[in-house]
Amino acid sequence: MKKSLVYNKAFKFAIRIVNLYKNLCKEKNEYTISKQVLRSGTSIGANIKEAVQASSKRDFLMKMNIALKEASETDYWLELLKATDYLDAKVSESMISDCTELNNMLASIVKTTKENLKVVGK
Repeated sequence: MKKSLVYNKAFKFAIRIVNLYKNLCKEKNEYTISKQVLRSGTSIGANIKEAVQASSKRDFLMKMNIALKEASETDYWLELLKATDYLDAKVSESMISDCTELNNMLASIVKTTKENLKVVGK
C-alpha cells in the first residue's frame, strides 16, 4: 500500500523531532519541554496512520482531528523553544515551517472530510 503525502511528511517530521529531542537532552540538558515536543511531534504521524485504518469516515475524521491538534501543540512547543533560546533561528524556522505545513494539510483534510460527511448525511 502506498503511503499518503501527509503521512510521509509527518513521518519525516517525527524523525526530525526525535533528533531534536536527543540534541536538546544531550547538548542543552533540557528535558521537560523536549519531552513534550517529542510526544506531540511523534503523535501526529501515529494518528494519521491510525486514521488510514479507521472503521468509518467519522472515525477517520476523529483521528485526523487528533493529528491536527497534536500538530498545533507541537507548533506551540517549538515556538516556546525558540523564544527561550533552546533553538537557534535557522533550526526553529525550519521546524516551525514544516509543522505549519503539516497543520495546513491536516486542517484541509479535516475540513474536506467534515464537508463530505455533511453531504452524505443529507
